[in-house]
Amino acid sequence: MTDKTKTDPTSPALPGQRVTLRTIAEMTGLSLSTVSLSLRGGTTLKQETRDKVNEAARALGYVPDRAGVRLRTGKTNVVALVLDGSEDSIDFARQMIQGIGSAIKGSRYHLTVMPEFERMLSADTVRYILQNRTADGVIITHTGPRDHRVQMLIDAGFPFVSHGRTEFPTPHPYHDFHSERFASLAVERLAAKGCRRLLLVIGDDSTTNYHNIVTAFHQAAKRAGLDSAVLEGARSRTPATMRQFGVELAGQSDRPDGIICDSEMRTIAMVGGLEEGGIKPGQGIELIYKQTSDILPTLFPHVDSVREDVFAAGVELTRLLLRRIEGEPAEDLQTLAEPVPHWRSGA
Repeated sequence: MTDKTKTDPTSPALPGQRVTLRTIAEMTGLSLSTVSLSLRGGTTLKQETRDKVNEAARALGYVPDRAGVRLRTGKTNVVALVLDGSEDSIDFARQMIQGIGSAIKGSRYHLTVMPEFERMLSADTVRYILQNRTADGVIITHTGPRDHRVQMLIDAGFPFVSHGRTEFPTPHPYHDFHSERFASLAVERLAAKGCRRLLLVIGDDSTTNYHNIVTAFHQAAKRAGLDSAVLEGARSRTPATMRQFGVELAGQSDRPDGIICDSEMRTIAMVGGLEEGGIKPGQGIELIYKQTSDILPTLFPHVDSVREDVFAAGVELTRLLLRRIEGEPAEDLQTLAEPVPHWRSGA
């Protein structure tokens, strides 16, 4: 009897047998050139044909030979995420990676994650990508006003998108959290709750995000007739020293009556210190934090927050990058994510 799995082109490949373009062509009845064009994203083909090829590729478990693809087309079919490893927002990395993964699912692209735990080395990572062409496009996070990585990528004419804005006159693709709106919403909320002396607890002063938030915070407080101050050196404070700051704050007679915090980790540490000192949020001090996970609402169900959807940011960054790879103008690829307030306490 003939072994059907060896002769029927509609059967999946045998275990250990590599699936090729010819395998897909035999299964679909299409030519090799049509299958190849379809998997490269050929827009001249009918959608029905592209769907047929994609369905067969998924069913067979087809994985492109990256070396062969690069040799033929100069493309790697890879997007690289240069991820700041010092990020102190809870669950940031996982949500960002999942968002990017969701956006490239079903496409020809794969994701390479390159974590950087020292930001000064991030330029070396970008330089390596540029010199070796290990990706077709790059996503970078935590940009500064005159970010040297952005300058390198602009000078090289290499497709990229940044999670954060810069001050370069040359336009480049970016997606950013509307941090100015976050600060304004928080100040307005605290003013409505009767607060008069506000403190902003914010971390990394090397990013554009820091300067945007601080400027908007002072402007919104001035409009509302409130006193405003920024906690200096929050970036270098460990969770233990942040907790101690909360303890000390609770014992001050002239402490602020409203606090805005840009980090869930700093919020947890500071609230722990405040409670150790006998002060709970909403009882002498009002608090609003930037929310990037569902953890803090479980711990502090009555504390106000303003949410940034990091998963959605990963999806949007990928969408912009793929459009840039296809040659769309940089000035058309700049978007902001609106903050979502969650007012849980009364007033």
